[in-house]
Amino acid sequence: MAPTTIIRCVLACALFALPACDGDSGGAPDHTVETSSGDQAMNQAEQDRRVDYIEFQSTNIEATKKFYSDVFGWEFTDYGPDYVSFADGRLTGGFVLAPEVQAGGALVVLYSTGLEKIKQQVMENGGKIARDIFEFPGGRRFHFTDPSGNELAVWSDR
Repeated sequence: MAPTTIIRCVLACALFALPACDGDSGGAPDHTVETSSGDQAMNQAEQDRRVDYIEFQSTNIEATKKFYSDVFGWEFTDYGPDYVSFADGRLTGGFVLAPEVQAGGALVVLYSTGLEKIKQQVMENGGKIARDIFEFPGGRRFHFTDPSGNELAVWSDR
């Protein structure tokens, strides 16, 4: 069995009063997610001041899960009809149901060894290219919007 990583889902659990959120660690619930990378779980000191969890909005949870699963291979855990968490093998986050997605804010950039292949998969699975592949010092990237309208980017050093 692969090592696990403890995930602190304070915001999600507080917003949705999830039953699994009755942990005794200062009100922060413990959720475990198996990682396929074989990395050892980090202790709290190693996690200090690192991005721990990213949360997006979604206008359709099922469509969001299908898109990110089909294109990027993310795995999901449902927490009711309005919230789902994801694990990409290294980082975790979630999607909360919203009537619309607000544009702007931080740009989340994913990495891929096959930029053109991922771009094609994004388009085939309902994503839209917001900015086509372009070069920058150190690599290339493109921006896309997912079916809910969240803008992300994918970069490669190849």
